[in-house]
Amino acid sequence: MMKQGIRRDVIVAFVLLGVFIGLPFVFNKPALRDFLVYVMAYGLLAMSLNLLVGLAGLVSFGHAAFFASGAYIFGLLMQSGQFSIPLAMLATVLGTALLSLVIGAICVRLKELYFSFITLAFQMFIHSVILTWVSLTGGDQGLRGGIPRPAFWGIDLKDSTTLYLFCVVMFIVCIAVMRQIWQSPFGYTLRLIRDNPNRAVFLGVDIVRVKLGIFVLAGAVASMGGILLALFVSGAYPDFGFWTTSGEAIFMIMLGGSQLFFGPVIGAVLLRLLEHFVTIHTTHSGLVLGIVILVIVLGLRKGVGDYVMDWLQCRRDDKRESSVRADIARTEEVIERKAP
Repeated sequence: MMKQGIRRDVIVAFVLLGVFIGLPFVFNKPALRDFLVYVMAYGLLAMSLNLLVGLAGLVSFGHAAFFASGAYIFGLLMQSGQFSIPLAMLATVLGTALLSLVIGAICVRLKELYFSFITLAFQMFIHSVILTWVSLTGGDQGLRGGIPRPAFWGIDLKDSTTLYLFCVVMFIVCIAVMRQIWQSPFGYTLRLIRDNPNRAVFLGVDIVRVKLGIFVLAGAVASMGGILLALFVSGAYPDFGFWTTSGEAIFMIMLGGSQLFFGPVIGAVLLRLLEHFVTIHTTHSGLVLGIVILVIVLGLRKGVGDYVMDWLQCRRDDKRESSVRADIARTEEVIERKAP
C-alpha cells in the first residue's frame, strides 16, 4: 500500500508539472503566467499554514511573518552579492526555520485562542521591524534596487520563461515534501493530537515537541513561497508580512478546504480569480469579495474541495450500498428458486 501511495504521488507530481508547464504555452498570455506564479507563491503560504490548521488544529493568525522573512532574507542575501541563488535559498529556509523555532517555542505551549493571537503579535512585531529598520529593509518602500538573478548551473533566471519554469519546479518539490509530511506517521500523530490530545499524552506523545516540529516545518515552507514571490517581483515589501496576508491564507484554506491536501491551492486559485473579476466589475471589491466568501463558506459549511470530496465519497458509498443490495436480492431470488 505504501509503495502504491508513493507511486500515485509521483504520478500526480508529474501530471501537475506537465499542467503548470503546458498551460502558458497552450494559452500564450503573459498574464496567465503571472497569475500562476502568484498562485504558486501564495499556494505555498496557504498549504504550509494548513499543515498547522488541517493536521494539528492550530490556527495561526501570523503565518505571513515567515512568508515575509523568506522574501526579505533572500533579497538581502542576493543584494549582498556574496551568495548564489541556491545558496541564498538554502540560507533563507534555514534562517526562517530558526526564526520559527524561536517563535514556536513560545507559541505552541499556549491553548488554541492564545496561540492564534500570540502568533499575530509576533507577526506585527516583525512587520514593525520591517517598517522601522529603513536602512536595512527600505521601510515602507520595500527593498530598493531589485534582486539580482545571477546565472547558476547554466540556468539564467533573467529570462522570464526560465524563471517561471524554476518556480514550477520549486513549487512541485515543496508540494512533494508536504505530501510526505501529510501521509507520514508524524502527520497521523498530529491528527491524534488534534482530535484527542489526552489519548496522545496517554500514548507517550510529547505534544509540545511534535507541535513545535510542524510549526518549524510550516514556517520553512512558507519562506519558500516568499522566495518565489521575491524572485518574481524582484523585491520584497512590507505587505508580505502584514496581518491581511495571513488573513488571505486563512481565506484560501476556508475556500478550498482544510482536510483535502490540495484544498489550499484550490482556494488560492478561487481567491485570486474572485479578486480579479470583482475588481474589474466594482469599486467595492472588499465588500463584494467578503460577501462571496461568506456565501460559499456558510452555504457549503466547508471548503469547496472538502465538499466535492465528501460528495464523491457519498456517491461511491451509495453505489456500493446499491451493489450490495442487488447482490442480496439476487441471492434471495436464487434461494427461492431452489426451494421446494
